[in-house]
Amino acid sequence: MARAQSVSTYGTPGLLDIPTAEMFDDGTLVFTGAGFRNTGRATMTFQMLPWVHGSFRYAVLDRLDGPDSTRYDRSFDVHFRLREESRSGPAIVMGLRDFGGTGIYAAEYFVATKTFQDRFKLTGGIGWGRMAGRGAFSNPLSVFGDRFDTRNNANAGGISETGQLDFGNWFHGDAALFGGAIWQYSDRLTFLAEYSPDLYTQESTNDNFRVKSPFNFGAQYRFRNGSQLTASYLYGTTLGVTYSYFIDPRKTVAPGGQGAAPPPLVPEDQVALTRPRNEADIRDQLQTALEQEGLRLVYLSESGDTVGVGVENNTYGQAAQALGRTARVLANEQPPQAEYFDIALMSSGVPLSAVRVNRSDLYELEHDPDNAWRSFARAEISDTIPLIQGGIISDAYPHFSYRFGPYLNLSFFDPDDPVRYEIGAALGLDYTLTPGFTLSTGLRQPIIGTLDDSTRVSDSVLPHVRSDWAIYARESNLRIEHLTAEYLWRPAENFYARTTLGYLETMFGGLSTELLWYPTDSRLALGIEANYVAQRDFDVLFGFQDYKVATGHVSAYYDLPGDYHAQIDAGRYLAGDYGATFSLDREFNNGFKVGAFFTLTDVSFEDFGEGSFDKGIRLEIPVSWLTGRPSRNKISQTIRPVLRDGGARLNVRNRLYGVTREARAQQLSRGWGRFWR
Repeated sequence: MARAQSVSTYGTPGLLDIPTAEMFDDGTLVFTGAGFRNTGRATMTFQMLPWVHGSFRYAVLDRLDGPDSTRYDRSFDVHFRLREESRSGPAIVMGLRDFGGTGIYAAEYFVATKTFQDRFKLTGGIGWGRMAGRGAFSNPLSVFGDRFDTRNNANAGGISETGQLDFGNWFHGDAALFGGAIWQYSDRLTFLAEYSPDLYTQESTNDNFRVKSPFNFGAQYRFRNGSQLTASYLYGTTLGVTYSYFIDPRKTVAPGGQGAAPPPLVPEDQVALTRPRNEADIRDQLQTALEQEGLRLVYLSESGDTVGVGVENNTYGQAAQALGRTARVLANEQPPQAEYFDIALMSSGVPLSAVRVNRSDLYELEHDPDNAWRSFARAEISDTIPLIQGGIISDAYPHFSYRFGPYLNLSFFDPDDPVRYEIGAALGLDYTLTPGFTLSTGLRQPIIGTLDDSTRVSDSVLPHVRSDWAIYARESNLRIEHLTAEYLWRPAENFYARTTLGYLETMFGGLSTELLWYPTDSRLALGIEANYVAQRDFDVLFGFQDYKVATGHVSAYYDLPGDYHAQIDAGRYLAGDYGATFSLDREFNNGFKVGAFFTLTDVSFEDFGEGSFDKGIRLEIPVSWLTGRPSRNKISQTIRPVLRDGGARLNVRNRLYGVTREARAQQLSRGWGRFWR
């Protein structure tokens, strides 16, 4: 397969301005910034599958609409491999550029790339739309019908039609050829040359860009960390620079981990010599040993040759790592006659999943080179309902915990300021009175930022359930982000339930309930959620506004083969609209997640406004991926082209599923390699 060696100014596999038929390594995230005269482009590209990648781009174009104007443009690309490169033939790719934006960069293409002697690559292709400028000719696809002869003006409906898929224009109108060559002089330095038919017609209208030549030239330097810097001379008139940074989600920033090593296994004949005789002392010693590993013991039972424990994992991002630490502690603390360990992972005293580990396997596989897979294959995974019957430790509840630290809020794509931010201090308090019943609050105090500088007024014709975010930022100071009473419980085997009452999130408070069916051995989970909420006052304290609404969804979750997870939620949204949200995420073994979603409801594109319908990209990065130290904290960011009222949902959505899935038995295989760490 042709591996992407260079990245174009569009942030996709390419030379300088034209695409190539290459692909990044599967799962790679690429962040690219490019700048040349009056144009800046920032692109995030994700190699979703070995044969397809998608891109989101944000461009800043000065003087596009007039001498004193600046256009902020958002666009999406997708790139499909049709043929893999072979010894006798090139790789072939079909691409769609800016297929759902304003249409400034709208183009379609077929392109082929062939590698010679590992250091020289030739690329050639045919393009439509923006890529059909210089040397354009009649569309060869017209042999399939006259409809391919003409191409309508992109985004003829203005900003109100952004976000819609312009199927009627794809591969329509005149076409033109493009091509180029790449020569890898050394492992660090590469030279590029291309012929581009792009005339930059829109940019040249106000004399902010001139095209004198179709030929572009560049030199690229690859740094030791894999990032690339490209200097270019474009269209005979301007200099440009492009920088790309590559992230492999599978590889942590601090490989190998920086946390403490797991406790070494004590030989069985020595365990009996150090074991206390008093049952209270046995429990206390076990509690102490687990606390040293960052785990909290809440359940303990002994029956014959089996010891059952329930632990709450507040330390490790991977459930399997918590299981491994617990199993080692049990092996070091329990007498030799305890042959089996039933370990239940719990949340607020509610059992979520259980694994049975044979004590003998711990000793047998400790130094086995394939111990991760062998331990997973031998473990017995089950629901916790048959396991947890009494046995909750008397001093486990009530239990109090807190969190304190900084927070960062980001808002993107405000035309007055493309990136707004807010930095402050956050305090979280949780008090679990009895198993399943928790009182919780979260407070935030903004310290510095630009979120509250926004003066934009929502023009939405729908109830302003999300689009008044700027007013919330301006009129609030100390905020009660949430203040709730919540009860989690298990109605029956394979079922999980939640009821939450109070100030549920920043903008809404009320009553929220959720029921989840999630069998241990199933890839499929089904849920139902119902809410009755009122909109909170802009100061985010105790008051409510007049707007009230009942919402609810039925949800289906499915773990696809590999790292992929699909989800569909159908029901009623906060603005009273009905529809469905479709999501697809790729979650790597270490918890790093990249996903995309879109929502279609009975709100018309015109009433929705800019963007036409809700859609976005989301990233979830475990803090442990950045630091190498055990942590359950994550950095989450959703990137949407625009925040509107149609398709808006409560932020507590699918919370029960999220809590349960983190400890699901069938998910433990994702992190089972950490069982031994």
